[in-house]
Amino acid sequence: MANKPISMSKLRQLFKLYAQGKSKLGISEITGMSRNTVKKYLKLFFRLKLTISDIELLSNQELEALFNKEQSSPPPDHIVKLFKFFPQVDKRLKQRGMTMLKMFGEYSELHPEGLKKSSFNHYYTLWKQRVDPSMHMQHKAGDKLFIDFAGEKLKIVDKETGELRPVEVFVAILGASQYTYVEAVESQSTEDLITACENALHYYGGAPAAIVPDNLKAAVIKSSKYEPQINENFSGFASHYSMAVIPARAYKPKDKALVEGAVKIAYNRIYTNLPSEPLGSIADLNKAIHELLDRHNDTLFKGRNYSRKEQFEEMERSELQELPQKGYELRNSLQLTVMKNGHIFIQPDKHYYSVPYGHIGRKVKVLYSKSLIEVYYRYELIASHARVRSPYNYTTEPSHLATQHQYMTDWSPEYFLNQARSIHPDVEYYISQVLIKKKHPEQAYKSCQGILSFSRRLGEKRLIKACQRAHGYGLYQYGIIETILTKKLDTLDDQELPLSMPVHENIRGGSYYQ
Repeated sequence: MANKPISMSKLRQLFKLYAQGKSKLGISEITGMSRNTVKKYLKLFFRLKLTISDIELLSNQELEALFNKEQSSPPPDHIVKLFKFFPQVDKRLKQRGMTMLKMFGEYSELHPEGLKKSSFNHYYTLWKQRVDPSMHMQHKAGDKLFIDFAGEKLKIVDKETGELRPVEVFVAILGASQYTYVEAVESQSTEDLITACENALHYYGGAPAAIVPDNLKAAVIKSSKYEPQINENFSGFASHYSMAVIPARAYKPKDKALVEGAVKIAYNRIYTNLPSEPLGSIADLNKAIHELLDRHNDTLFKGRNYSRKEQFEEMERSELQELPQKGYELRNSLQLTVMKNGHIFIQPDKHYYSVPYGHIGRKVKVLYSKSLIEVYYRYELIASHARVRSPYNYTTEPSHLATQHQYMTDWSPEYFLNQARSIHPDVEYYISQVLIKKKHPEQAYKSCQGILSFSRRLGEKRLIKACQRAHGYGLYQYGIIETILTKKLDTLDDQELPLSMPVHENIRGGSYYQ
């Protein structure tokens, strides 16, 4: 064997054939080696207690040192022990606080006769380059989640038209364990991106310290080497889960190599194994994807005796942050001016919300989700309300109101009563009732303004009759006056009008509302 060494490629072929169950005779016929040569190499293979995975991790030089170097005694096994120890080193280095020096200390305790520190580091670098030739970045457990959309879309059948409809595929991967998540979504919109990211966090059972998007438009409004501009909703989502947003740098392929690798693996292990016939919904498609995804995460790493899931459970799950009980709610943004009644008007719900009286007339920023309204002035939160979908009604915090603070504005009960009095006592009485019917007079200011504006648009006479008719109905609000005037009910004969107004001496003045 030593007199006529064989090539390392042929030696690797020998071991692979044996792993595939080929007999010694079969190996001899395929490789062209004699049966005795095959037996000798296999005998040495067993004596060294190697596996096929161990062989794949050895360089040609190291393989030759083990099998072709003539020795008077059995070959030293420090190289074999070292390379068997490196997968543990690779896994442990991803834990916070772990260093190569500490790992060398553990190696030295197990193998006192082993290599020195410099050789240990040198061989680890060589081993790492062979195992992950494109990855030179060390990722700490629980540190980063890399996200991206796959370039190739999948398709589902549109139930209404029967046509094939493309859908996006979201991919996420944890840096340390490489535990992967894949999901089909309708689009690359911010809403779909955030939903997919939340699903990924729940799949992992925790949140990392940072999330790294590949400059997706739904996450990064404007990329920058120094200060990228993050989408407000995506930033809010990350803050909700206590994650920093660190966009991948443009023209820095190493920043996104991990997720790009995950996308390629998704093509090979998920795309190609999906049913040939397109499924009828995203839910059905995701069910098929997740079955293949679990299989992928359970597959052993090449050259290692553990899978992504095993590595995740062992060293990364415990490093993730706990998820809040309540999920993130997508927020919309508005720029509004606080009205003179101390409220803002949210157009989608047609509902009024109070703001502290000192901000009347100021422009404020409003963020609203499906359950919450938040009002900011110069980045300071000044009001917060539960969202109410009740058109033309008010949500009012008493401490916000001007009347409790004797804060003077153009709008007040006396202001509207004086305007109404100048038109007719019946209009004055009606306005007083509108003010009284509200829990807080400020809530009625917009209604009063709207009612009195009809005198300019349609004339005072029609407004007077509309107030008299509305009083007969016992209804005191803007909507009833608008209906009466729109349908011209005020033009009916006087004898058809309901009961007349009461004596007006008892109308409460503006001092009543102080």
